[in-house]
Amino acid sequence: MPAMSDRPRVGVLALTLELYEQLAPGLRQGRERWLRDEVLARLENTVQVEFDRAVFRREEIDRLVARYEAAGVDALAVVCLTYAPSQLALPALARTRLPIIVWNTQELWAVGGDFDTAAMIDNHGVHGTQDLASVLVRSGVRFEYVTSHPRDPDAFRQLSDFCVAAAAVARLRRACVGLIGYPFPGMGDFAVDTTHLAATLGARWTALSVEEYVGRASGVPAAEIDTLVAQYRDTYDLADDLTEEDLSATARAEYALRAMVAEHRLDALSYQFLAFGEDERTETLPFVAASRLMADGVGFAGEGDLVGALGTWLLGRLQGPASFSEIFTIDFAGNALFMSHMGEVNVGMARRDRKVALVARKQPITRTRARQLVLAASLQPGPATLCALAQGPERRWRLVAGRVRIDDFGPLVRLGVPHFKLAVDRDVREWLSAYAKAGGPHHHAVCFGDAMPRLRATARLLDADFCEV
Repeated sequence: MPAMSDRPRVGVLALTLELYEQLAPGLRQGRERWLRDEVLARLENTVQVEFDRAVFRREEIDRLVARYEAAGVDALAVVCLTYAPSQLALPALARTRLPIIVWNTQELWAVGGDFDTAAMIDNHGVHGTQDLASVLVRSGVRFEYVTSHPRDPDAFRQLSDFCVAAAAVARLRRACVGLIGYPFPGMGDFAVDTTHLAATLGARWTALSVEEYVGRASGVPAAEIDTLVAQYRDTYDLADDLTEEDLSATARAEYALRAMVAEHRLDALSYQFLAFGEDERTETLPFVAASRLMADGVGFAGEGDLVGALGTWLLGRLQGPASFSEIFTIDFAGNALFMSHMGEVNVGMARRDRKVALVARKQPITRTRARQLVLAASLQPGPATLCALAQGPERRWRLVAGRVRIDDFGPLVRLGVPHFKLAVDRDVREWLSAYAKAGGPHHHAVCFGDAMPRLRATARLLDADFCEV
């Protein structure tokens, strides 16, 4: 799996007018220099840029777009350095499967009393972008359009948000999600036709067995157990009643799950806890493993929810880290949502002012031979985004999302499971009603900060509905 810090790659299609090669020698080279030195150099802070030179003939445009496709860039950014006739670029843009963003920008900031012909010639790409946008609309070619000046405080935000979304969608087309066991009986909100999943999102899934999990856990080398147990002791606040066997069993479970993720090249996974309990050889549940794998960028959802696992992974790609979550209780007095689950949370998002408690569940969730340990973390307070990947009417995909805030709450000693509270920006009654009416499922994901612009861009790239709560 790629590191979560990987920057998206964008190919820049810079267009000029061939007539200027005779009428204004040096104009193209000057505009290329400005683009390269003053614009793209700053964009490189968030995006890997592929750019050689501006083009002005159809065959050059065709070759350049084909080269970007072969190089595997995530998106195509079109910039008109001067006016450029739209019909030269239209065939290549109509054929390409790369996401397209037309970036309307220029060097000049103000048109004042000293404005002259040279400044006008250097800064007249805007009507080229309008020509291009018009024919793209007429031709049914999907694209984004952004206007910004390099001096704008958020000059590159929309462009980089689009590129991050494009990279995430491209990776989603190749993602693999694993399922250990089977979906929880009767849970309909995440029921999915996996053929539809593959045909629309592109992601594939693979069935994994509890037997493989048990077998891998039973054959863990002693040195691997010792290494993991040492990490637990060094990193977490261990409950006083934990035994060496508790820790060893948890380490064996983590080793087994990590080995399955690596062997099957999984980007995300889900498991059904009931399936573990149906095999009398199961030593313990991989709650700690799932929590630590999420911190490594692996998507997760409980109860055999393939869609939820991909949703957590997708939010993590857009604005990681992200954690699987579930609303358990309404805090009417605090206008908030109490979030929890059986034992899974992205431990990399835990509050930083204390060690995370490693405890044994007071009551096993299913039959196992050893106790079931969990990382009872609460999340770092601050602005956040909640998002669910879901299916709407006529099997259309949708992203149901809203801005929230992680409260300064927990961990509560009496609760031996992960938990935190989300404050919403309006009456919690209205928020929950809007979420339900949008078809939001009971599994979702949470990330830090405002991911809404990237989620909107992602929805457009997926041709999915976007429902803001």
